[in-house]
Amino acid sequence: MSTAISIHKFSSYCAALVGLAACLLVPQIKAQAADVDPFITVNRSLYDLNEAFDDLIVQPIARGYDIVIPGFGKRGVSNFLNNLDDVNVVFNDLLQLKIKNALQDSSRLLINSTLGIGGIVDVASDFGLYKNDEDFGQTLGYWGVPSGPYVVIPFLGNSTVRDVIGFIPDYLMNPIFWLQDEGERYTLYAMHTIDTRLYYLAAESMVSGDQYTFVRDAFLQRREYLVADGVVYDEWDDF
Repeated sequence: MSTAISIHKFSSYCAALVGLAACLLVPQIKAQAADVDPFITVNRSLYDLNEAFDDLIVQPIARGYDIVIPGFGKRGVSNFLNNLDDVNVVFNDLLQLKIKNALQDSSRLLINSTLGIGGIVDVASDFGLYKNDEDFGQTLGYWGVPSGPYVVIPFLGNSTVRDVIGFIPDYLMNPIFWLQDEGERYTLYAMHTIDTRLYYLAAESMVSGDQYTFVRDAFLQRREYLVADGVVYDEWDDF
């Protein structure tokens, strides 16, 4: 009974967040078109803070992890964390009424959690069941909620007002959040941070010009691409 009540409350919270996001962000559509970064002064300061934190702590740990842990070990950790994330992906597939994707991602979750030894091995991809990328920020975008201004979150990085709102249900839907043992929970959060940072190490050489502007524009374009499921308007199509 308590579980059913919790699920009901969680669904209510998500619905409330959608309504809140719509109320807060829909009036900003025209303003956003003119300026995607109205908080640029604060954002730059927070970006510099995050860079300093990354240079001092996160990046050295990620590089050490890359050197010490063999390739198969890193793949196993990444696969395990991606398998946990598939719970959230399925949830957002359903919210977007993408039934085919929901079936595919739930099949991935089932296969990798069993045959893949808790997700350590990505068996599902060998069967042609490739991972989709969905989160609650994309779900809000799918239902027409605009992204709102670009914001930089201390220690978390790039975001938009819409994605900040979307972070809450994504955080709650992650199985790591429900672990009772705090040591295990924080260890997995740390592993996720290191795994994500390792993924972006190879992309650092691509940054050119003003680093803040480059990262901001790349992030916003990537989010637009994901919300549109890869269908991006090309102005040259009219010719």
